[in-house]
Amino acid sequence: VVVWLLPQPLPGSTHDYKYRLHYQQANGAEVIRFDNERGKGDHQHIGNTETLYHFSTVRQLVFDFYAAIRAARRQGGLP
Repeated sequence: VVVWLLPQPLPGSTHDYKYRLHYQQANGAEVIRFDNERGKGDHQHIGNTETLYHFSTVRQLVFDFYAAIRAARRQGGLP
């Protein structure tokens, strides 16, 4: 989990944060990532699917990230 407070929003974002929350398997295969890539804006990767993410606060971002991990574990997709 990495969150930076920036002096101004990145292109594609409306807030002053740059972030990367990443969860992977022991073999290095990425499973879940929330990030806001420059020019691309806020989005999430769940498995091979990428969707928009609606950022509201850092606290909610962290909550949503861990909720995605719990949901994937319940579905049997994570160790």
